[in-house]
Amino acid sequence: MGKDLKGKNLGEGVSQRKDGKYTARFTNRLGKRVEKHFDIASEAKKWLAEARYENEHSNIGEASQMTVNAWFDFWITEVKEKTTKANTVRNYKERYNRNVKDIIGNMVISEVKPLNCQMVLNQMLDKYKSSTINQCRITMSNMFSYAVENFIIPYNPVIKSVKCPKKDKTKVRFLTLDEQKKFLEIANGTSKFEQFAFILETGLRTGELIGLRWEDVDFKQRTINIQRSVYYKYDSAEFIVGEPKSEAGYRTIPLTQTAYNILLAKRKEDEQRKIFSLMYNDYVFLNKKGNLSKNSSYDEALYHLADKAGIKRFSMHTLRHTFATRAIEANMNPKTLQVILGHSDVSITMGLYVHVTEDEKIKQMKKFEEAICIG
Repeated sequence: MGKDLKGKNLGEGVSQRKDGKYTARFTNRLGKRVEKHFDIASEAKKWLAEARYENEHSNIGEASQMTVNAWFDFWITEVKEKTTKANTVRNYKERYNRNVKDIIGNMVISEVKPLNCQMVLNQMLDKYKSSTINQCRITMSNMFSYAVENFIIPYNPVIKSVKCPKKDKTKVRFLTLDEQKKFLEIANGTSKFEQFAFILETGLRTGELIGLRWEDVDFKQRTINIQRSVYYKYDSAEFIVGEPKSEAGYRTIPLTQTAYNILLAKRKEDEQRKIFSLMYNDYVFLNKKGNLSKNSSYDEALYHLADKAGIKRFSMHTLRHTFATRAIEANMNPKTLQVILGHSDVSITMGLYVHVTEDEKIKQMKKFEEAICIG
């Protein structure tokens, strides 16, 4: 019988950790130990009861009658976690748990029809970007395809006619030169100013910024090497270190003078730092307590600063878009920009960033006017 920190019995399979969280665990019919953590004991007990029921009523030996939830759990733990990059597995889990589970998770896998899969995508229309909806389609297609290959279902319900609903195209959000100036003036002196300024000079993704270590910095060559991506996992309250988004994510980025100066200042700051977490002492960008900052804390800080600067709210990815926009305005070669941003294909780069600001349009028209001026 599991007990809480006060010695009270919580029932078989549920216990309380020293940090106050409750752990529910059991061994499924495949012999694999399954566990999950919760803030409230009743939630842990509820999940355990449902998970045990689903385990008892879903059997690989009678696979065609198992639920979609049971199949996904088997597919993700026994196949994908052992053969696929951690970031990809994380994306599969996020899309399934957020978008698929509540719609078709309790259905018997052999009874899922294309219409059911289309309903999953349709309910995402007003809340998610087109790219995220497509990721959900890919997740469903892959998990059902593996079921077909193992003769569990006769066909993949994510057929060609199951399409991502069309969304109105939205322009890529980036800061104008005036907005960028206002933002930097307001942000200067705040705890995350160096991180924001560094992305504007390098175009890093948030996870790549968090994961940057001093071993990745070459002060002599004035470059940084992107080797990893870090994100905070809320359900287990820990930072997860993974690989970059794709093979193209592994790259070397030359430093501008501003970016170089930021790193020099951070190096000096580290030498004077009194509070340090031994776990993160090799990371470049740490908070006042010597720990990494959660991904969400950066966006929250940006919202506050944008309000203070009197400009429309934006996210960390907007800073990356802004870097790319400034690079295009400076006539950077698209192929070079692709490599710096870590895109796997130049079409991705151009598809996202082929836009120009109003100021740039005026500038180019003036050049045109001067070129055709006669006499």
